[in-house]
Amino acid sequence: MINKMLIRRIHTVFLIFSISMLSAQEAIPTGDELIEKMTAIMSQEASKALIQQVITTSSGRERTFEFEMFTADEGEKTLMRYLKPSAAKGQAFLMLNNADDIWTYFPRTKRVRKLASSSKNQKVQGSDFSYEDLGSGDAWKNEYVSTNLGQEKYAGGDCWKVESIGILEKDPAYPKMIVLVRQSDFYPLSIDYYDDNGNIEKTLILSNIEIVEGIPTALKMQMVNHAEGSATLMKTISITYDWAPPDNFFSERTLRK
Repeated sequence: MINKMLIRRIHTVFLIFSISMLSAQEAIPTGDELIEKMTAIMSQEASKALIQQVITTSSGRERTFEFEMFTADEGEKTLMRYLKPSAAKGQAFLMLNNADDIWTYFPRTKRVRKLASSSKNQKVQGSDFSYEDLGSGDAWKNEYVSTNLGQEKYAGGDCWKVESIGILEKDPAYPKMIVLVRQSDFYPLSIDYYDDNGNIEKTLILSNIEIVEGIPTALKMQMVNHAEGSATLMKTISITYDWAPPDNFFSERTLRK
């Protein structure tokens, strides 16, 4: 009798353990699921922000800018207009179709110029951010296949480590990216961008994350360029997601204002 009761208890414990393990496995999100959740947070319907940008060159020299940044259609449209310093005031950039189409405006020439499609990998105003870094909201989902590499501690919290490999036919900006996604709200904390040789070319660090209008928002983003020894810090002075663009706002005409 005792043996039968013992066997039943062992079977019960084993069953509970098996169910727990199965539930834990089912709870682990895939890489693509994590990227879907991450981009849903990062690509809000619209936003309007005032940003300070500090570029530190490889020689240690600093250049400080201030610009307005407007987005719409979940990041598909982006417009940036520089306010400071006086030498850059009025310069503006318009990115449509997730930075596949880019226009620039310089007050000195009073001309709007459309850039070649290959220009999306170029630096914006000499910073360590490319046009595609700032304007391609859907690249993660459409140009990469992502894998969840497991859990990792970062900045005192639990994160998922996700590896995203570029789909060659889609001409991704980077062959590989690795992002640490915070488990509590799926917000990214760090992104490593790799070059064709498998080396980390740049690292984006997102910090000072606060809840703005119910949405987690990094008020500091620093892009460290390991290849060139430079860095660019973007500090959000103010931001709202409760903004709707006027008709024809994302146009060449708006660039000239």
